[in-house]
Amino acid sequence: MHSTQREQLILKLLGERGFIGFQELDQILEASPATIRRDLERLASTGRLERIRGGARLAAAAQVETPQLAGAPFQENIGLHSNEKARIGRAAAAICAPGGAIIIDGGSTTLQMCSHLDGKGLQVLTNSLHIVSALLPQSTTRVSVPAGTLFREQNIILSPFDDDGMKRFHASKLFMGAASIGHRGLMQADTLLVQAERRLFALADEIIVLVDSSKFAAMAGHVVMPLEDIDQIITDERITDADRSMVEQAGVKLVIAS
Repeated sequence: MHSTQREQLILKLLGERGFIGFQELDQILEASPATIRRDLERLASTGRLERIRGGARLAAAAQVETPQLAGAPFQENIGLHSNEKARIGRAAAAICAPGGAIIIDGGSTTLQMCSHLDGKGLQVLTNSLHIVSALLPQSTTRVSVPAGTLFREQNIILSPFDDDGMKRFHASKLFMGAASIGHRGLMQADTLLVQAERRLFALADEIIVLVDSSKFAAMAGHVVMPLEDIDQIITDERITDADRSMVEQAGVKLVIAS
């Protein structure tokens, strides 16, 4: 993890709690204690946090800042490739068995599943307030959300900690999107989002990625999971032959939504 990524995560943690101890940072960050001290000193020198005994607290001038994730805001994504996303969402909903439990990770493509879930009697765990709003009118759908901080631009709830209330939930399927996907695997732009999504993997039997074909592109970011660890990818008919071959060679089931 680079210094800018560590600093971003430190500030996000402080934004959630106002204070964080050095020992907790030592457990969370992929860095030595000396490196963490230098990170804190650098952030303190710019006035973004205050060093105190045993840790750090958010500087008074920064306490009113709203936490934000790296990457495009939800409202920008929702209008892109909308027809393809609608078909992908319908195809994803079709493989949900009635009466089951599923996880729907926040995203503009996963949101398109919701209108097709009514009447299935599902139990849904989601970190997305957009998905919660779409499912609330469905009297037969039970909805659960984790604990954490609300990131307004994406309207999702994330926590870097394990005690977010999700450990006892078990799902047959986890549906998630991606900033991009390629030979290295599923990518996201923000380290906090990567951490939160990785914790979802242990809660589901099957991982299903919903991406329109434009997401098959190289992107500088963070690997959430290797390509071969994905069970299914649902995409649209515009996927190239090269990307189709890449997915199939990795042993991942490819579904083309039509």
